Amino acid sequence: MAYQRLGEMLLSAGIIDANQLERALEEQRRLGGRLGDILVRNGAVNEAQLIGLLSKQLGVDPVDLDACDIPGEMALILSRETAERLRVVPIKEDSGALFLAMSDPTDLLALSEVRSAAGKRVVPLIARTGAIDRAISVLYGNIDAAQAIAMMRAESGSSEARNFDFRDISPTAGELPPVVRLVNGIIARGIKERASDIHFEPREGSAVVRMRVDGLLRRMMTIPRELSAQVVSRIKVMADMDLAEKRAPQDGRAAFELDGLSADLRISTIPTVLGEKVSVRILDKNARPESAEALGLFGEELEKYRRLLGCPDGMVLMTGPTGSGKSSTMYSMINGLNSERVNLVTLEDPVEYRIDGVNQVQINEKAGMTFASGLRAVLRQDPDIIAVGEIRDRETADIALRAAITGHLVLSTVHTADALSLITRLEDIGCEPYMIAEALRSVISQRLVRKICPECRREYSPDEDELRRLGLSGQSGIKLFRGIGCPSCYHTGYSGRTAVFEIMILSGRTKRLIAERRPGHEISEQVRREGRFKSLRENALELVLSGVTTSDEFTRILAADSESEN
Repeated sequence: MAYQRLGEMLLSAGIIDANQLERALEEQRRLGGRLGDILVRNGAVNEAQLIGLLSKQLGVDPVDLDACDIPGEMALILSRETAERLRVVPIKEDSGALFLAMSDPTDLLALSEVRSAAGKRVVPLIARTGAIDRAISVLYGNIDAAQAIAMMRAESGSSEARNFDFRDISPTAGELPPVVRLVNGIIARGIKERASDIHFEPREGSAVVRMRVDGLLRRMMTIPRELSAQVVSRIKVMADMDLAEKRAPQDGRAAFELDGLSADLRISTIPTVLGEKVSVRILDKNARPESAEALGLFGEELEKYRRLLGCPDGMVLMTGPTGSGKSSTMYSMINGLNSERVNLVTLEDPVEYRIDGVNQVQINEKAGMTFASGLRAVLRQDPDIIAVGEIRDRETADIALRAAITGHLVLSTVHTADALSLITRLEDIGCEPYMIAEALRSVISQRLVRKICPECRREYSPDEDELRRLGLSGQSGIKLFRGIGCPSCYHTGYSGRTAVFEIMILSGRTKRLIAERRPGHEISEQVRREGRFKSLRENALELVLSGVTTSDEFTRILAADSESEN
């Protein structure tokens, strides 16, 4: 391969001019860094142009690291310090050669150092800088798992490994077999990174581990296909499942504790055409219900929420799709209502947080303890406040509505798109409109949006297309924010989530319209005429303009709501 200096290539191709190159070289002399990174940062060239030129001029293949399965064992070939310093990622071995993703394949010193360190012929591939940073974080975050996989492979052919009993495990960490260390490491990392779920998915030739962080799945690591059965067996043992049953779904639970980390795990398996898929829901034992402010409530919505906590009776319902944070809001309300003066009873499936002073009841449908039967039993326990995890059917809804009418404060959740569509949902499952009108005090609808990472948050001026998507077309001088990606946020630009709320408190006039079975659009018009209702879209826009979240999150989470209002 004939190498040429990057600046000379860009100059010859007419992508940059001599002045731009000289300014970038001067900055490199003063501050250090890579010439390509400096040119991209200065706006002289974009990363796509850079990759396209290098690929064509040098005959170097590009690689999309975000869609690439990198075996965990690659972390054992090159140290993390070397990978970060040289901005390279080993991605596979083939025919005695090491394939190396690089942001600058013209860096002969980097190629030489990797060749010496790995003791192999190196084949360079070109990748985006941000993708390399993300791949390094993921690959070397799994270094313990890579070592465990290497040990599993070394033992896989031994009779000792073939006859290993997964239930016979020493409590001493140093004596744990590799598969136990691997599973423990994966779960521990999920807890540390605030993952809500971990998925073990069989694929062609491998098994992929993905975890859901801030509502989105991201690839965690790849496990060789020949070792994946051991991993599945270990998880099934933790959940006290039947190891021999591979053709039917199974559900189980486990308590996890390791090095100060603790969590309750809800584990389920399901057979697929490529093998068993395992899903692990992580419930942090030490988590506590958040305050209203921590949930994301502020201003007028916060005042509405506080007024609801003072209601002596009636029904307050939380709505939104799965994963929108309804349960967190209900737990926050339960925590705020809990006192020595009230008898507060919950019906939950599962009980996610333990709250001292609250009588929490676990739903067990196999034993006949459903939401409906449990609610009947609770009403015989002299309750003041009742929290029902979810209203799924008419029977549960009718009992809850009657309880709200007869002097109890009832909290619950329902799956609907927004606050106004909840009334239609209750009517659809058979509830009488006059009962809904009499019992219902308020509906809280919500979504979760990712927050911009504070470490890499940057201000920018949006273009007209972006302003149009936000409903701000033609307005000038608006500044927005986004995260550019950094090690703290695993180069995603986001860290943590907050909720977007709309809180509808029903007035007497609105209740009469519901009881009279008036169409949904009339109820909506009445609510808006009263001037006390702010929609999800309006609240989300405030978060974008205040720099809490991005316009991309606004579009991703609230596109349907935006379209319905425009």
